[in-house]
Order: sequence, then structure tokens, then C-alpha cells
Amino acid sequence: MFPAVFLDRDGVLIENRSDHVREWSHVKILPKILEALAGFRREGFKIVVVTNQSAIGRGLLSSATAQEISDRLVKTIKENGGWIDAVYTCPHTPEDQCTCRKPNPGMLFRAAGEFSLDLASSWMIGDAWTDVQAGQAAGLRGTIMVRTGRGSAQLLETQPGNITPFPVCEDLFEAFNLVYRMLRNNS
Repeated sequence: MFPAVFLDRDGVLIENRSDHVREWSHVKILPKILEALAGFRREGFKIVVVTNQSAIGRGLLSSATAQEISDRLVKTIKENGGWIDAVYTCPHTPEDQCTCRKPNPGMLFRAAGEFSLDLASSWMIGDAWTDVQAGQAAGLRGTIMVRTGRGSAQLLETQPGNITPFPVCEDLFEAFNLVYRMLRNNS
């Protein structure tokens, strides 16, 4: 079984857009992402993106275009020294009440089954309360909120009552360094 790092996409890997990432030209990779992803891979983590994409369910984006954006993002990251093992996308709107849309842990459970992931030694890194909730609901070792994307604004809002304490980092690179230090201190 493998440890994994589950990552939200918008606001963690790429810039978040209030009008949704609807085409490749909207994709802007955040600073130090490649270094963080290379670091997680070097430490033996499977890297799994879990992303809510309600723009599909709202008819703002086709499933094919969403897949093309994911494929190009993974290809671009790999060509530039980073790594992503898989991308899981929830196309549903919040009103659909599906089990895959974060804060539900459905995408994490699906990835765990398909990649033989050890959830108890895995991490979730996101920029929203729903990311933290999904990671904690899946029983992960830890969850981290980053201030990029919606993170800083989320931290100013009322924290949902079912969340246990978690660290906050400036960005994915700082989150990698935190996980790295924790791994070294436990070995």
C-alpha cells in the first residue's frame, strides 16, 4: 500500500477563477508547484488530484473539455519536472448531493481502491473547508489548508463544527516542506 497526497486543483495547483476554469487558456500554474510535486514523488507519495467541477453539471463546461484541461495540465506538469498520478473529477453541482463531491470523501475512497493507497498515511491539501472535511472524513493522517486560491478567505469564515485541528501553510511548497519535516521526525 502507498501513501498519497490528495490535492485540490483550483487554488492549490492552478489559480482559482470565480468564473471557473473553462478552457486551457484559463490555466495558470501557481509558483513552486513543480518543486512541491517532485518532492512528494521523491518521498514515495502517489499524487492524486481530487477536484469538484460543478461547471460541468451547470452546463458551463463539457466533460470532454474538462478532461482535456486535466490531461494538458498533467502533461505540462510532467514535462516540466513535476508529477501527478491521477485526476479525479466530480462533475456534480452541490444540489446533486452525490457522494463524490467534496466535502464527501468519495473521490478519495475511489482512488484508494484503484491505487492501493494507505489512507491512514496520506494527506489532503486544499484551499477550502470542503477539502479539509473530505480529508478528515476519509480518515487521512492529516489535512492542510493553503492560503492560495480561496484559502485566506475561507480561514476568515466560520469554521464548520466537524473539523479537527489542522495546519495552515502559505502554499503547496510550504505544505510539502511541513509533511517532509514530519516524515523525518517520525523516522
